[in-house]
Amino acid sequence: MNIKLATGEEISIAEGENILSALKRHGKYLISSCGGKGTCGKCRVKVLSGKYRTAKAGKISKGDRDKGIVLACQTVPEQEISVELLESSRLVIGDKIALSKSKDLAELFKSLDGKISPIVNKVSVKLPPPSIEDHISDLERLKRELNTKGMTGMRFSHGFVLSMADSMRSSGWDIDLAHVNGAEAIFITDRRDTSRYGLAVDIGTTTIVVYLIDFSDGRLVDVGMTYNSQIRHGDDVITRIIYATERGGLNELRDVVAEDINNLIRTITEKHKIKPGHVESAVVSGNTTMSHIFWGIDPRYIREEPYIPAVNFFPLWKAGTARLNINKQAPVYTLPCVASYVGGDIVSGVLASRMHRSSEIALFMDIGTNGEIAVGNNEWLMTAACSAGPCFEGSGIKHGMRATEGAIEAIKIAPDTFEPSFSVIGNTTPTGICGSGMIDAISEMLLTGVIDQRGKFVRDIKTDRIQEGDEGPEFVFCRGEKDVVLTEVDIENVLRAKAAIYAGISLLIKEVGFTLDSIERIYVAGGFGNYLNVDKAIILGMLPDLPKEKFMFLGNTSIAGAYLCLLSEKLRKEAEDIAHKMTYMELSVSRNFMDEYMSALFLPHTDIGLFPTVEKLLKAR
Repeated sequence: MNIKLATGEEISIAEGENILSALKRHGKYLISSCGGKGTCGKCRVKVLSGKYRTAKAGKISKGDRDKGIVLACQTVPEQEISVELLESSRLVIGDKIALSKSKDLAELFKSLDGKISPIVNKVSVKLPPPSIEDHISDLERLKRELNTKGMTGMRFSHGFVLSMADSMRSSGWDIDLAHVNGAEAIFITDRRDTSRYGLAVDIGTTTIVVYLIDFSDGRLVDVGMTYNSQIRHGDDVITRIIYATERGGLNELRDVVAEDINNLIRTITEKHKIKPGHVESAVVSGNTTMSHIFWGIDPRYIREEPYIPAVNFFPLWKAGTARLNINKQAPVYTLPCVASYVGGDIVSGVLASRMHRSSEIALFMDIGTNGEIAVGNNEWLMTAACSAGPCFEGSGIKHGMRATEGAIEAIKIAPDTFEPSFSVIGNTTPTGICGSGMIDAISEMLLTGVIDQRGKFVRDIKTDRIQEGDEGPEFVFCRGEKDVVLTEVDIENVLRAKAAIYAGISLLIKEVGFTLDSIERIYVAGGFGNYLNVDKAIILGMLPDLPKEKFMFLGNTSIAGAYLCLLSEKLRKEAEDIAHKMTYMELSVSRNFMDEYMSALFLPHTDIGLFPTVEKLLKAR
């Protein structure tokens, strides 16, 4: 018996097997915080056709049940069924793009440092077993041996002592003592156990990414990615701060992000048969709000003038405190933040781009829910942030989705027939459109005359691709069981996002006394940077109209920077130096920002002279 997925793929399922189990066997993972007990209500799928039986509905509402939405862990097919995997329920494990970049990551690390020096160090200690004659305590016995190695004054936390006695005996008194810089003992392992792993974590406003790293060689073992479940309490950092502070939701937000990370940890470690206790350290990268919420720190003052965070440089706290399901004593390093709206993710990005080591003037931009920008070189760095919104990551767009399997990633529109052609990630049936696809679509619609420079549909063109939808006029890119469309409201959302990004770039460049022509290199980061078409992004008016060879796309630099800092003490210090060096400009109090923003709301801009190549294309049309 088979399950037919909405993408057209079919997977086998054994008689009496639930959908969650069958999907997992075929490498398709859903969020299942309760481990398949039916209590968390996360592993939702939509049954499109076929008979099935469900043991319990869990937290699924009657309205959703009437639509065919069920819990995969509680649902067993009675015949061949057709199922749609809901985007909000998916864990993406073993992402092909990220794994294909593992060689690039290794090369980047080699170019920056190349020497693996994790947060946790280990020293081998052979302890004489206690006896009636030698009856000092276990801790004093350990201190005595460390003194012979010249390691004095080490601190021993309560958490360390709790597991110390059992660990010493189960290891036959032949141990490796894990410590941080000889100052604090962390945990004890059997000297024969050489497994050592670490986590690099990117906590984005919309998505969370986890890398599992083998410390023996710096190898990327696997990748996991999921939506940040905080999104149900608001799309952006401001709404999250309001929920955390005015509605008393800080602990809830903290719990859900830890749960998201733990879901990924559990799935990856089970897949590779790795004990979570062998994960000995973690590095977390995120914007200032995400970092505060992760640690349970009140973020209220981030959004109140003069916009001051509680912490920019975080102490080295423990995984147990962070509620991560790895070794509870594992130290967790947090990438330092710069200001209220420029966080560790941008410090990570500058580190990964290497712009802070070069004399050329470079522009770094991270395009995500928040558009953060940095400009500078090895002598100076200036940074700012503008709220782009989460539309480029799929949120707030009718058929928007992340750049995962089933997403339309690139689009062309025939100028004579207005018929679209497109490519889909995974070469499957399209289920939505990702950020790069939206940029392609709007640029193509402008060049072919489907929309005007305000982003409005031109209604007198002859095509049945423009139709009236629930939210007003929309353009249909794909027809089928589920049409994939872009609405006029979607276009407005994208124009607002791109206008915020361009306005931020323009204002920051002017603030430092340069023109766009002064920029020698532009580094573009962000989740959909792997797919972004430079020419189309310039037509949209999101990127400045500069020669294509100046642009370099780096993908997710937040996770790349976390990876680098996980492996190297030198690069952790370098990240801290970058954060100290950055000068922050608060755009929200700038009188000129709104003028720049309003000017950028057109396609590509009200001042077409700033986009000569686009002006030429429009005249040719």
